[in-house]
Amino acid sequence: MRRSHGFQDSGLPLFAPTGDGDEAASVDALPQGRLPSYIADHRARLRARFRDGGAGALPDYEMLELVLFRAIPRQDVKPLARLLLDTFGDFNRVITAAPARLALVKGVGEAVITELKIVEAAAQRMMRARVMNRPVLSSWDALLDYCHTTMAHRETEQFRILFLDRKNVLIADEEQAKGTVDHVPVYPREVVKRALELNASALILVHNHPSGDPTPSDADISMTHQVQEAAQVLGLVLHDHLIVGKSREISFRAAGYL
Repeated sequence: MRRSHGFQDSGLPLFAPTGDGDEAASVDALPQGRLPSYIADHRARLRARFRDGGAGALPDYEMLELVLFRAIPRQDVKPLARLLLDTFGDFNRVITAAPARLALVKGVGEAVITELKIVEAAAQRMMRARVMNRPVLSSWDALLDYCHTTMAHRETEQFRILFLDRKNVLIADEEQAKGTVDHVPVYPREVVKRALELNASALILVHNHPSGDPTPSDADISMTHQVQEAAQVLGLVLHDHLIVGKSREISFRAAGYL
């Protein structure tokens, strides 16, 4: 991976002790020297604002600074935070950007990428916990939040299948295929085959449109009907097909496509 020239992307141990002034204390103990006071003071103020007001009290670039503190312990990370936002657009797009794309940004190395991917994984795991092993149709909003968090900001299409049991409890969530910026291959036979392997009774299809517009294409509609026909033959129910855009989702069921 390309080495950074603008920032020391060395990182700290992932589970280093923390507390008030923790980062400054950790850096003081290292041979490179003390953290400059203006950086230490800025970080302390930013952390205090976050503790007192939560994420709502901070703009995107300051939230990103908090994430970058551990990856770049001895330099002002505000310029990098702003550069990342200028490059990708907003906090969510930075966090979910592909590692290869992140590595192209000056100042980003392995430590920064790791910190960003930890935040992304934590957000997805928390959202997933809200929907797994629960009746999907009675927690629909949580399901939409999970799909949006997982897929809305991806730069290529991804196709997922949610498998439900007879009580419409979500028993599995699997990524079936990845594609390009405007296409992902889907094979109806493989979809229903996997449902039978999991002893599922119903399905929800989900994929994203990296363009941001969740309007279904003719190919999306055709594929959905093919899956529905294959599922019906085997006694499976296709509840819905969700297309996730940047800021909204389209339900095939609600839009009348199913």
